[in-house]
Amino acid sequence: MTGSTSIANGSPKIRALTRSKAGSEKSAPLSGLRRTGIRVFGDMPWGTHVCVFYETKDDLLDTATSYFKAGLKNNELCVWAVSDPITEADALHALGQAVPEFDRHLTEGAIEVLQGTDWYLDGGVFDLKRITSGWSEKLEGALARGFDGMRVSGNAFWIATNHWKEFCAYEQELDHSLAGQRMIVLCTYSLRASRAVDVLDVARVHQCTIARRNGNWEFLETPELEQARKEIERLSSAINVLSRPFPGRELLTPRERVTVAQIVRGASSKEAARTLGVSPRTVEFHRANVMRKLRVKNAADLVRKVLAE
Repeated sequence: MTGSTSIANGSPKIRALTRSKAGSEKSAPLSGLRRTGIRVFGDMPWGTHVCVFYETKDDLLDTATSYFKAGLKNNELCVWAVSDPITEADALHALGQAVPEFDRHLTEGAIEVLQGTDWYLDGGVFDLKRITSGWSEKLEGALARGFDGMRVSGNAFWIATNHWKEFCAYEQELDHSLAGQRMIVLCTYSLRASRAVDVLDVARVHQCTIARRNGNWEFLETPELEQARKEIERLSSAINVLSRPFPGRELLTPRERVTVAQIVRGASSKEAARTLGVSPRTVEFHRANVMRKLRVKNAADLVRKVLAE
């Protein structure tokens, strides 16, 4: 998911994000991959928790039906918790149009369409334990009936309610509880109803977040995730320094090469010292030796020399 997008209600631009995972064959083991049916997600493992911001009702219907079509083909129990702008009749009609032999799947109980407000707010009360236990019970039942696992999608009706904080906590708890479970969850949120702060809150509690706007896909990334990605890139560059050839490499001791890696990473002497388990003075000593041996005047010159090859 790359690119950037302005959220519909005038919120600031939010850059593209992904925490990469991938999809599967029919009887894949727990560590295997499952076909999501959503092109930009590709294949993903059990335990995946992703989010789509949609702009139109058609975007939501098309995304969800593609997702469940793949789930039925994968021998998974499919559960769709619908809410405005989708009714149960809308969902069943869209699935009937998209899924071959849909009536058979429905009769066999391979697909369930629930009213989202009834599932999440039974009697108007939000109960995190009841909801998560409910998903666990459905998963246990699915496995007992011979399904490979379960996939779920729920549409977020709670953005404009006083339950927002509770549902954010639920999303975070769900993300943690999915680890090691034969379950995939797709959460859908209205792009038009979401503020910038809502988008950030949602992206933080999902492994991957994208937006669909009039049929087009865009990836969303929070500033925190962008920073983490850059840190991973810096660490990768630093690790490569330890093995790649560069002019003068043979002149350096192993400890000096490790110091070079920290300099390339952009670490300060204190940060490098913490990483290497030595004192900042020792890092400065190695740093001075590296500069002298490689005949460079400063860190910028050193980085250019090391990465030039």
